[in-house]
Amino acid sequence: MNYIGSKYSLLNFIDKTILDVVGEDVSDKVFCDIFAGTGVVGRHFKTKVRKVISNDMEYYSYVLNRNYIGNHRELKDCEYYIEQLNSVNSIECGFIYSQYCIGGGNGRQYFSDKNGKKIDAMRSCIEEWKRSEHISEDMYYFLLCSLIESADKLANTASVYGAFLKHLKKSAQKELILTPAYYQLNCNEHEVYQQDANALIRHIKGDILYLDPPYNARQYGANYHLLNTIAEYQPFEPKGKTGLREYNKSSYCSKLTVLKSFEDLIQNADFKYIFLSYNNEGLMSIDDIKRIMSKYGDYQVSQTEYSRFKADKEENRRHLAKCTTEYLHTLIKE
Repeated sequence: MNYIGSKYSLLNFIDKTILDVVGEDVSDKVFCDIFAGTGVVGRHFKTKVRKVISNDMEYYSYVLNRNYIGNHRELKDCEYYIEQLNSVNSIECGFIYSQYCIGGGNGRQYFSDKNGKKIDAMRSCIEEWKRSEHISEDMYYFLLCSLIESADKLANTASVYGAFLKHLKKSAQKELILTPAYYQLNCNEHEVYQQDANALIRHIKGDILYLDPPYNARQYGANYHLLNTIAEYQPFEPKGKTGLREYNKSSYCSKLTVLKSFEDLIQNADFKYIFLSYNNEGLMSIDDIKRIMSKYGDYQVSQTEYSRFKADKEENRRHLAKCTTEYLHTLIKE
């Protein structure tokens, strides 16, 4: 997924920095990715550590991580179920088509009519299989993750779901073909949660805590609302031109609350090694972060340059800089 704040391109930097501090062998460590998003960092460490604890407030994120992190043993008949879903008949009056496709009559065009009907058909089939106990819970999240990621690739947006495009772009005109969301196999049990990070931190413990909170005022629940709608697939009354749903609001997206929430998280973390990814455009300054983290142990910081996330055409961008500075703040907690 083309995801705001994704650390995919920074994995080598994150990996090297963490292992330089903790040591090369982390096979006995518990690693927590508490603002997991699409889970790329937790997935990177999944086969390196004893256990990954993955968490995010958003349900679509929970689905992705429940598959990529929670699933760790081979599932039988994956290809069979993918083929079955790719051959289902379209649904003419499903929720996605009626609310988020132009043919539904609400003026929204997040997907082509054909793909909207296909999403409804696949999503309904997955839910029916689960309800009838035709598939296991592990298979359910594997298939649902596969649908979310496959549908996202064909969305008629600039990138996020804050708005749709007036005309179907080329990628949105392609036919939806479900691609399997295969995950890494290993022998270790992992944990996946959908909770507020500051609440969860009081009930877990481990060795390495990786923090990648929202860094600006854009709420992920609003930017990716349609992924939550596909994931939950429960009827509601969409609001406004964009069909927005009620969404979680993170305290890390507000200048008024972010510092208090951040210190609360650090103070209550029962982890020896804490790493915070944060860039130079965030609501918290580097001095704010250093001041708070230094209260609780030995603090240091590393940095690297990386290309800015692009969600629209270059000529429409507000920022002139092509790169941002990513900081990885480190705390060895006393």
